[in-house]
Amino acid sequence: MGRKMKFILLLKRLSLTSWIFIALVVGILLGIFFPEFSKGLAPISNIFLRLVKSIVGPLLFGTLVYGIASAGELKTMGRIALKAITYFEIATTLALVIGLAVVNLMQPGAGLTLAGTGNASVPALAKPASFGQIIEHAVPANIFESLAQNDVLQMVVFFFLFGAACSTVGAKAQPVVDFAKGVAEVMFRYTKYVMYVAPFGVGAAIAVTIGSHGIGVLFGLGKLVGTLYLAQAIFVVFVLGSALSIARVPIGRFFRAARQPFLIAFSTASSEAALPLALENMERFGVPKHIVGFVLPTGYSFNLDGSTLYLSLASIFIAQAAGVYMPLGTQITMMLTLMLTSKGVAAVPRASLVILAGTLGTFHLPLEGITLILGVDALMDMCRTSVNLLGNCVATAVVARWEGAPLMAATQELEVALEA
Repeated sequence: MGRKMKFILLLKRLSLTSWIFIALVVGILLGIFFPEFSKGLAPISNIFLRLVKSIVGPLLFGTLVYGIASAGELKTMGRIALKAITYFEIATTLALVIGLAVVNLMQPGAGLTLAGTGNASVPALAKPASFGQIIEHAVPANIFESLAQNDVLQMVVFFFLFGAACSTVGAKAQPVVDFAKGVAEVMFRYTKYVMYVAPFGVGAAIAVTIGSHGIGVLFGLGKLVGTLYLAQAIFVVFVLGSALSIARVPIGRFFRAARQPFLIAFSTASSEAALPLALENMERFGVPKHIVGFVLPTGYSFNLDGSTLYLSLASIFIAQAAGVYMPLGTQITMMLTLMLTSKGVAAVPRASLVILAGTLGTFHLPLEGITLILGVDALMDMCRTSVNLLGNCVATAVVARWEGAPLMAATQELEVALEA
């Protein structure tokens, strides 16, 4: 009986991060050894994702409206927006540069061939959106439609303006602001309840991925996958790490706050699945409500570091596999093009593949190259999605320090929450 009680106490002491990591390992093993069984676990991961999606709209309403209305002057939010956009552009540009540098150094496409990947097997993709269409799409015609479709960018625009209006109206809007504060508190508690099933959803998601695609895909295009993971690691260590150091963000505590959302984003390949927990943890980390409520969701459309790095790397990889020589000048032109088109990754169906298809067409590279990487795209999607999430968490912390926030006030609360 004593050993049983000790074992139960040990299980209770495990943090959510530990349970998620255990679920990841179990899911991988299930996918490898019981692939058919693993495919049947899809409803479990889908239920978790549906629960998470139900959080996004109400949570953004509460955090953004209350945060912006409480921020005071609209000049403050304008200044924060300018700083966020500046950071976004610097980070995504560096991501593109690192992607181009690593793919040219590693040459993962050398020795491969596109023969036999005819047009019949290329998936039908929507056309990439123009920059004007992306800006137009950002403005909602019907907020309830945006909520139903979980369109984060449209919700950010509407709730930003709604919060600004509450700030301008003043005392008469106080009941609305108090309601938004209450909604935010309730949704944070709701998120805590949903996170109790996160290990099951995460384990099922990774099991379905491995069971459906097989561990063998790692060997067929292993050099491409390895090159992407190497490039993303370089970006995280040298760019994101440097940004945290320059802004004097406590790196150890930051990664404690970001690790749970990072693991969820990696295992589910969904930034949206990690958004509620990222919002909560960054606020507990000490980022003011109005900053985390604006910067983090906005980054989902304008600061997709992992996806932009992937796009530059994948484009040159296909050129290498097709035997097409691309001089440095052409590669720089491609980078400048991707700086604009990558902003639409979250606004079009089939995300990165759509932008990649448009890039290939622009630079006269074979569209069949998409077929070549489809087999390992699920593994690469997990990597780029988690880096997207981490990059946006870094952006909130950097902008907060840029605004003079100490990021120390919530230390004890954060430590207690992360151990729960």
